[in-house]
Amino acid sequence: MPDPVLTASDITAGYVPELPILREVSVTARAGQITLIIGPNGAGKSTLIKAIAGLIPVGAGRIAFEKDDITNIRPDQLTAQGIAYVPQTDNIFRSLTIRQNLDLALRRVGGDASARLARLFQQFPALAEKHRDKAGTLSGGQRQFLAIAMALATDPRLILMDEPSAGLSPKATQEVLEHAQALAANGVSILLVEQNVNQALRLADHCYILAEGRNQLDGAAQDLLGNKVVGEIYLGGRRVGAA
Repeated sequence: MPDPVLTASDITAGYVPELPILREVSVTARAGQITLIIGPNGAGKSTLIKAIAGLIPVGAGRIAFEKDDITNIRPDQLTAQGIAYVPQTDNIFRSLTIRQNLDLALRRVGGDASARLARLFQQFPALAEKHRDKAGTLSGGQRQFLAIAMALATDPRLILMDEPSAGLSPKATQEVLEHAQALAANGVSILLVEQNVNQALRLADHCYILAEGRNQLDGAAQDLLGNKVVGEIYLGGRRVGAA
């Protein structure tokens, strides 16, 4: 089994300290794998991703990336740590061109920026063809590819993705998720929050299910496909860890 790259242990977090959204949530993401987080609306999935990224304060628990404690890390320190965050919305600059978006993402790379830009255009040929176009003119799927390309610009070892398929067609969703799978196959670890459960379970390695801000169930993603307990959690009929 691959080594853990990210371990969140007993995380209690929320926007208001006295009203936590997450209660003692634990997840582990392993090297070169897609670790999936799913659950019904209001489960705390995006809250967990934001807490790991330092956007929401962690009141209790510990988050470790490789050997470093990154609990309550400042978001501007993520890149230096080797982590990239792709938010669900507002993840590109629509009024700038594709090239300008990528140049912004590459500004901390230094002398290697030109070579990395060339690699990104090779990896995302559709973006290369339209590099002079405004990012706001891209389709939903292409915008997500641009956001992922911007995340890859800093050569991260871990990418945090928050519902990258939100608002996309089934075809675009499949393309985005398959690209995430390809990244993992090339050694990039991915912690993925996703709403398209069946598609994501088919591509992920391990899955955690949250409900009401608590861990409910976890296991190999393939083993959870068709598991009736998963459906019960979504329908509210089963709560394993909730008080």
